[in-house]
Amino acid sequence: MAIVAALVAPTADPRNPLKLAAGPQHRHWRVAAASSSSSPAAAASGVDLQALRSAIDKKDSNEAKRTLDELKELGWAKRWSSQPYMSRRTTSLRELTTLGIKNAENLAIPSVRNDAAFLFTVVGTTGFLAVLAGQLPGDWGFFVPYLTGSISLIVLAVGSVSPGLLQVAIGSFSAVFPDYQERIARHEAAHFLVAYLTGLPILGYSLDIGKEHVNLVDEQLQKLIYSGQLDQKELDRLAVVSMAGLAAEGLEYDKVVGQSADLFTLQRFLNRTKPPLSKDQQQNLTRWAVLIAASLLKNNKAAHDALVSAMSEKASVLGCIEAIENAS
Repeated sequence: MAIVAALVAPTADPRNPLKLAAGPQHRHWRVAAASSSSSPAAAASGVDLQALRSAIDKKDSNEAKRTLDELKELGWAKRWSSQPYMSRRTTSLRELTTLGIKNAENLAIPSVRNDAAFLFTVVGTTGFLAVLAGQLPGDWGFFVPYLTGSISLIVLAVGSVSPGLLQVAIGSFSAVFPDYQERIARHEAAHFLVAYLTGLPILGYSLDIGKEHVNLVDEQLQKLIYSGQLDQKELDRLAVVSMAGLAAEGLEYDKVVGQSADLFTLQRFLNRTKPPLSKDQQQNLTRWAVLIAASLLKNNKAAHDALVSAMSEKASVLGCIEAIENAS
């Protein structure tokens, strides 16, 4: 692949290319139902959000877009589709650093922090138990250590043959890191917000391990992707949304953990683009998309922070949209 030399095994759903995959510690994306009533702020402004709630519940992207367009005309959904199309241009790593991305040169290098911590723990624990079991009398002192020690070999074998099978376990183990939950919320909120700003409605999300994280469904885009006729303008928009999670982590942390599957998702879009992009063009698109996504997040920091809080509290999709629109 042109973006990175090696990627963690993906778990993206081939039936829906727009279900953007999350990072190794939080693999896929999907969602909560809408709240049963509009917020006091919406009610006070005289805006009825029932139609939007209904569209989200039905997972109808076309209806959701029409409703959000109408709400924008009424003066409520001001941030919806507020980001105009920006033409792609040559982008350098220095621009990313200047914008505030930490260690920009390492953004495309898959993180092994969670994987390494999991494997070291498994090997260390089983090794320690095997030594203790060696003190058992008779044949037990031979067979029990042997069986205990083989657990590490089995885990390593599974990881080598089918890494995806270990991701739920690795994701669960990753919760020991203090920044784990915040990283997930910040990463997924970035995808949600940037999609919203560029006119792609999010119909579902989840921060739970082993589930899809952001469910972005657009029938027209799906047809273009499946037919391999994704044009440059739509590719640019999808690239910015795909790189938003990576950009959010890069702005906040010294090391990005959830980039592998995001990069894989972008590569899948690139593979379905006509005309195809060269290796240099793909690398430049990736840098440009990170730059635009990071710029949007910095320019809408209040909305991003409000969305992180809402998602951390498991707000409904409608509640998340309200958090974006009500942020100062």
